[in-house]
Amino acid sequence: MGLRIVQVDAFTATPFGGNPAAVCVLPHAMPEEWMRNVAREMNLSETAFLVRAGDGHQLRWFTPAVEVDLCGHATVASAHVLWEDGHLPAGAQARFHTRSGLLTADRRGDWIELDFPAKLAVPAEPPPSLLPALGLTGARFVGKNAFDYLVEVDSEATVRALAPDHTALKKLPVRGVIVTARGATGEFDFVSRFFAPGAGVDEDPVTGSAHTALAPYWMGVLGRSEFTAFQASARGGVLRLRVAGERVKIAGQAVTVMTGELLA
Repeated sequence: MGLRIVQVDAFTATPFGGNPAAVCVLPHAMPEEWMRNVAREMNLSETAFLVRAGDGHQLRWFTPAVEVDLCGHATVASAHVLWEDGHLPAGAQARFHTRSGLLTADRRGDWIELDFPAKLAVPAEPPPSLLPALGLTGARFVGKNAFDYLVEVDSEATVRALAPDHTALKKLPVRGVIVTARGATGEFDFVSRFFAPGAGVDEDPVTGSAHTALAPYWMGVLGRSEFTAFQASARGGVLRLRVAGERVKIAGQAVTVMTGELLA
């Protein structure tokens, strides 16, 4: 008998939107090489592996190329699977032991709220290749945190029109590059896109972990701590955000689109 694997679209309420992740709840720890092979086979931006551990689950995330330290959409997907498949009671908190410490997820009606550490981006001199690789001649702000560069541009239209040079971005010594601007219509406080070719994902559809930098940044710009954000990829995704001290509450919806059985 094989292992159940579930594909979930996260940060969306409708199938084929948001960001797809595969989730595999394991009966015991598996070799890292096997998890890497499964992630390559699934060929999604993230595949999550969970093993019961103490008061929660150990959670690891893999792109088709690398293991990552923090991933929002695959954590939303993991919590969704734990509840939907009966690994946790509907009202129980999902607790994840990860390379970024303890992360939690709680149900808030139809939304799943994550509790992640804030990852502040501090002002940084952009490397010479950064803005040209994005097709930009200037930026309102360039910052950097432990994972990514954060670039604010002049408008939502600029964010949506970006057609970056992924080969050039891949050479930067960071996980990825976040590009953001204030929302144009009033429906969303800000919009963003996220490019991570160095991690094997040219453009991530919706990136929860990027919002651990975006929410504190826009709190400084807009002077408040709660936001509705949109990641303007081709699939698109909506996030509700709240800065709480050194933590960021990241809420999204999720829908199961596929289940399967791993035979290898």
